[in-house]
Amino acid sequence: SFFCNPGLLELSLGKFRNVLLNQTNPVEAVIRNIASNVTVIIFQVHAQQSDVVISFDKNPSVNSSGTGVDKGLVSILQPQQSVCTWYLQSLDASQVLSTAISIPYMEKDPIPGGCNLEFDLEVDPNIYLDYTLVDIHIKFAPANLGYTRGANPPSCDSGTGQNSRWRLRYDVYQYFLPENDLSEMVLMSHIRKMSEVQSIKANGIKMLTLTTDDKTNVYFSSLPGQGVIYNVIVWDPLWNTSAAYIPVHTYACSFADLVDNCSSLSKLSTKVFFTALAILGLFTCFFGHRFWKTDLFFMGFIFAGFFFFVFITRVTGLGYDVRLILTAVAGIIGGLFLVASWWRFGSVLLCMFIIGLVLGFLFSSTVFFTPLGDYRVFRDDVVFWVTFSSVALMIPVLFVGCPRILNILASGIVGSYAVILAIACYVYTSLAYITLDLLRRVLNDYFSRAYTNVPFQTNDFIILSVWTMLALSGVTVQLRRERSEVPFPPHPYLTWKRERERRSTNVLDPSHHIPPLRERIHNKLLHIKEFFQKEQPAGERTPLLL
Repeated sequence: SFFCNPGLLELSLGKFRNVLLNQTNPVEAVIRNIASNVTVIIFQVHAQQSDVVISFDKNPSVNSSGTGVDKGLVSILQPQQSVCTWYLQSLDASQVLSTAISIPYMEKDPIPGGCNLEFDLEVDPNIYLDYTLVDIHIKFAPANLGYTRGANPPSCDSGTGQNSRWRLRYDVYQYFLPENDLSEMVLMSHIRKMSEVQSIKANGIKMLTLTTDDKTNVYFSSLPGQGVIYNVIVWDPLWNTSAAYIPVHTYACSFADLVDNCSSLSKLSTKVFFTALAILGLFTCFFGHRFWKTDLFFMGFIFAGFFFFVFITRVTGLGYDVRLILTAVAGIIGGLFLVASWWRFGSVLLCMFIIGLVLGFLFSSTVFFTPLGDYRVFRDDVVFWVTFSSVALMIPVLFVGCPRILNILASGIVGSYAVILAIACYVYTSLAYITLDLLRRVLNDYFSRAYTNVPFQTNDFIILSVWTMLALSGVTVQLRRERSEVPFPPHPYLTWKRERERRSTNVLDPSHHIPPLRERIHNKLLHIKEFFQKEQPAGERTPLLL
């Protein structure tokens, strides 16, 4: 049934039941007629955001209960036992929607959490999760080998051979909920896909395999606002049997916070910053090469703003809004500096190197945004940054002989990506993490240990299509418009200098006779003054002759 009445919850093995829990009336969950070949039952309950208590006793104790949004208990069955009972209640005064399931395992199946030495429960099948804005950390207790009813459990420290729990392997799986959907019923329906072994293998994404020599904790990049479910399958290679831990979910955000909660993650300052950048980027995408100085300002803004934000975050403890304002100021100064450098020195090579670096950084970030970025070799920071820099520098090197093509490609691709970043402030899209994961790695020393897999769903395909169309349209329009034009405008400072000399020597040039600037300003002010003077009365203005 969909819901059950408070008081008693009759369960069947392997069947989900949705139940409403409250604080005052514990629900008794019962399974009857358990088959004799079942040796272990893992009972679990899941809620979206409110903690629930699951216990072996009606009065929970630390060693016989668990509290959280995703919790479970392992019942080791005794000979002749055919009934199991657990107790459920919420910590919230209001009713809490939850879903519960009990999963049976046989004597050859490994027991999740059977060699727990860290947590309160003697046998703890739970996955413990905590998150920050940067990463998600999951950890779990090692498993033990299965055994028959009534027998003593195998020793967890009797040796490291093939007859001990050291032969077990742990496969870590990840599953993404639908994007932009924070509803309870969606979570309840999808967490079922990550509870049993065969369903996990069919629906989840296998991220890595751990041996007993590895630490049983894993890090992932945080995706605030995006629902993610994690689970672990422990596999016994000798018997080719498996068992699943308790799935755990997170949105990497708080539902309870009044500001910056799961429904409104982007700050107002972020929206203003990236919306303004997107307007400039959209203009640059289609007109960047024609309006060369605007293009230089845009690229200089990105280049200077990125490195200044990294610097100010690393060395100061300023708040986010203050850092973003200072970054905008630094970006404006950087953009004006690049424009001024071009005006004074006219070095196309220097300007194109900066523009090529910006495009190269975006290209390299895109390469590591793919599954290639999760290869274990790139956990090493030296390997990662050498490879990343080499890929980024490859772009300006490859296009050193055709700077106009490089500039048009850079303005089209980078300008259109600025639009994508603005969209990400209002609608979740994984494409924002192309550059965000790079920023996280620069700012956080331990982000290299995190797996950076992200969902790619319908919303992302639509936004990717928008990015592709904008980039292709911008590049095509600029190539067609500029094919008959000179590659770059002439050196502005030398042009101005030659023009000034020509005016000072060529007396036939009308501009030679233009008054100096000071005199022109003075004449203009006099003209304005006359405009506001009172009109003199009409009539005779000379004395009458006698």
